[in-house]
Formats: sequence, structure tokens, C-alpha cells
Amino acid sequence: MREEVVVSEYDPRWVEDYHEERNKIMMVLAEICVDFEHIGSTSVPGLGAKPLIDMMAGVHELNDVKAVHIEALGELGYEYVPKSDFTERLFFRKGQWRAGTHHLHIYKYRSLEWTDNLLFRNALRRDTEIMQEYYALKKKLEQQFRHDRVGYTAAKASFIQSVIRKARLYDE
Repeated sequence: MREEVVVSEYDPRWVEDYHEERNKIMMVLAEICVDFEHIGSTSVPGLGAKPLIDMMAGVHELNDVKAVHIEALGELGYEYVPKSDFTERLFFRKGQWRAGTHHLHIYKYRSLEWTDNLLFRNALRRDTEIMQEYYALKKKLEQQFRHDRVGYTAAKASFIQSVIRKARLYDE
């Protein structure tokens, strides 16, 4: 069964949830983690979102993440999900398949993917007009893709890439 796409109103507890999870994860990744960030819509004050906490850990090299780290994250409830289309990150999910509560993305620190995640998040935090436009898109797509999480995510991609391109110009 596919996860139902439901965009909830902003909940300030998402930030508390992020900090709790971050503290647990850092106990596992402390010796290899260079930086740790709350990303995705739950990291943007005032933005409605699927109640799913997205986090990213930055490491010097992806191969710094060893079996011992994967096993310890598993003990915290984070299942490693190898994905052939995720060549630049390692992905971990907490919660049931297609109904996860937390996602952990591990990237090479300061890689393009790392930077793009921060550019998008920071653009939404900085510009309420962009944030409101993104929220309106998410609510529209919620109806269109109610039972198609993959389609919902794909349909947001062009907006996200557009914001990232503009943010790169802004940050130059």
C-alpha cells in the first residue's frame, strides 16, 4: 500500500523532534560527522509539510560510513535503504516503508547535493513569498497525488530546481 500524501499545517514540535533525533544520531556518527542539518519543509518555520523530519549529515567521504555505523543507526530505528539512483548519498528511513517518520540523508560535506539542500531551505526561510508559493504547490499536488508519493515528489522537482538556481545567483 502506498503512503497517503497529507500536507499538515506547520507544527513547531517538528524542530524539537529534529533536535531529539539529531542528538541520538550524533552519538553514532560523532567521529565522522562534519556537520548536521535539519532540511526539508519541516525545517522552515511556518511552512506546512508532510510530518516527516528530513535530516542530513555531512561526512568527508561517503565511505567513512562503515557497517558499524549502519548497524548502530539500525538500533536507533534507522533502516539503511540502498538506492541505486542515490549515488551521492546514503539514505536511512525510520518508520514503516512508505510511512516513515524520519529520513536521514548522508552526503559528502559541501558537495553539490549538500549545498543545494541548504540553498533551497534557506531560500524558503528567507523569502515568505517563495515559501507561500511552495506551500500552495504542495497543497495542489496533495490533491492530485493523494496516493502517489513518488509522483508528488517528482511534481515538485521543477519548482525546487528553479528556487535553487535563483538561490545560487543570490549567494554569489
